[in-house]
Amino acid sequence: MRVDVYFNLHRRLFSVRALEGENKGRVIDHVAKCAIRDARFVVSEAGRQRVIHEGVKNVHAYIRGERIEDAGEFIKTVVPLSGDGGALRKVSYDPHLDRTFIDRTTLEPMQSVDVCVMMVDEHRRPIVLAV
Repeated sequence: MRVDVYFNLHRRLFSVRALEGENKGRVIDHVAKCAIRDARFVVSEAGRQRVIHEGVKNVHAYIRGERIEDAGEFIKTVVPLSGDGGALRKVSYDPHLDRTFIDRTTLEPMQSVDVCVMMVDEHRRPIVLAV
């Protein structure tokens, strides 16, 4: 199923919004871990400007793609690669610093990746990794 995934600041989890089916446009899940295939990083510039000018956060940045249903097992397989020569790239987004999601190591803009893995750490902060 095609979805948009964003970090929910109130729940400290990732919200999953359906892009198709009977629940199209609705949040269908709140998860601590999620994986997306054919991931595209999307930022609404108008929403970003509202955050900057009004100082009020809103959902304007998300990761769009095909949800990998068995994300838990997939993540157990993929995440150990992060220590293996940097096979995974850390991704971040800050509306005050950048117009797009960026690779945290190179600071280069990220548009799309084959697979994106999202999880919350032990302090309930988001971790986003690109394969």
